[in-house]
Amino acid sequence: MNTRILATLPLAAVLAFPAFAQTSSTQDQTSQAQTTTQSTDTATGKQPLQAPTREGFWGRVNPFARKTYVKRQTDPIRDRVNELDDLTAANSKAIKDTDARAQAGIKLASEKADVADQHAVDAGNKATMAQQTAQQATTRIQTVETVVSNIDQYKASNQTEIRFKPGQTMLSKNAKDALDEMANTVKGQRGYIIEVQGFSSGKGQIAIQNSQKMAESVVRYMVLNHEIPVYRIYLVGMGNAPVEGADAKHISGGRVEISLLKNDLEQLSSNSSAPMTAADQQQQPK
Repeated sequence: MNTRILATLPLAAVLAFPAFAQTSSTQDQTSQAQTTTQSTDTATGKQPLQAPTREGFWGRVNPFARKTYVKRQTDPIRDRVNELDDLTAANSKAIKDTDARAQAGIKLASEKADVADQHAVDAGNKATMAQQTAQQATTRIQTVETVVSNIDQYKASNQTEIRFKPGQTMLSKNAKDALDEMANTVKGQRGYIIEVQGFSSGKGQIAIQNSQKMAESVVRYMVLNHEIPVYRIYLVGMGNAPVEGADAKHISGGRVEISLLKNDLEQLSSNSSAPMTAADQQQQPK
């Protein structure tokens, strides 16, 4: 009887060991499933790798493992490593693309800032030219106002006297030379008048008529020989009026006083014909 019991115990132990291994494997799988359910938030968005299941009689440590078994255990690891490499490459490419777009945006902003600065400089130059033009216009207006206010104010600039013998009204050579010299000074000018006053010896209307004739001979010479407009010459016969500032004695014979009078109109003409400045040239239409 005792011999049978001793023979049965080893057999029972051999039969119970696989069941115990199976139970342990089932518990490991249940624990791994619970762990997988609790942790699914990974970099690749996939579930984390699971520990290999207990297989066969030897469990995880199988001294007689074959190549297919090893491959089956390592393939998931290799695939996951490849996925991580692809994810790293994609992240690197995204970072490079973002950096390139940022650099392009910075360059574009810098170029626009340079253009804006150039526009500001141009606007400043135009404002300066406009201010200079306004200042020149103001100066010209002030000049015109001054000239207009003094348009009827003439100032003597040159004076010549021509002598005549008693009863003579013809011009001598010296008289013509004097008139030529005065006429040459007014060619091409504006804003002037020529005042011609004739004086004659004698009395009454006879003296006035003689002085008128002498003055007319002077006017006739200047109009015909020098083409001086008649409207610029004012003639008057003074008769036997005494010389201003002299004593009461009248001179013998006759004389004609020619006075050249000018106003500021010639000055205005010279200012209007002045060369244009750089600002005026840029403002001219092309």
